[in-house]
Amino acid sequence: MATTHILKREGVLPTETELLVDRALQDLEAHSPELKKDLRPIQITSVKDVDVSAGRKAIVIFVPVPMLKAVHKVQQRVTRELEKKFSDRQVLFVAQRRIMRKPARINRAKQPRPMSRTQAVVHDKILDDLVYPTEIVGKRTRVKVDGSKTIKVFLDAKDATSLEYKLDTFSAVYKRLTAKDVVFEFPAEQTF
Repeated sequence: MATTHILKREGVLPTETELLVDRALQDLEAHSPELKKDLRPIQITSVKDVDVSAGRKAIVIFVPVPMLKAVHKVQQRVTRELEKKFSDRQVLFVAQRRIMRKPARINRAKQPRPMSRTQAVVHDKILDDLVYPTEIVGKRTRVKVDGSKTIKVFLDAKDATSLEYKLDTFSAVYKRLTAKDVVFEFPAEQTF
């Protein structure tokens, strides 16, 4: 079976997990006519398995940044179907972004580094990609006495029932991708 959804450089072979996800996307495309048109152009650059607490796993599917908008159109339905196929794993979509190093005296580039390639912006975008389709309504950075930082992310309360079981997965995947500690919460209702 041809790998229709995998986008790799010349000579780089796809991993076994990438082939499994590719086959699952092809099955979805073949068996659901309403998704066929939207799934056809979607490509994946890589797939990572992330261990979440208590023996659970998550599959992180990386897509090219220009294709992210097309993925967002069908992400909820595709995620639901892929989680049915991989019953023991949760599925997340993240854009494949690149961090460029800060220019130094030795390696001055002819062009300035775009803001979209800085580490802070890339990490913020990864956070947005992980929690999609919900929105981040607030962020707090807590610095402890020993110097360690923890980011508290507050998600939109209207999605609390549908995302409650995924909060640990979000934290584990973000920690694996960025090496930063993050805690996801839903804001408490404030009465005035």
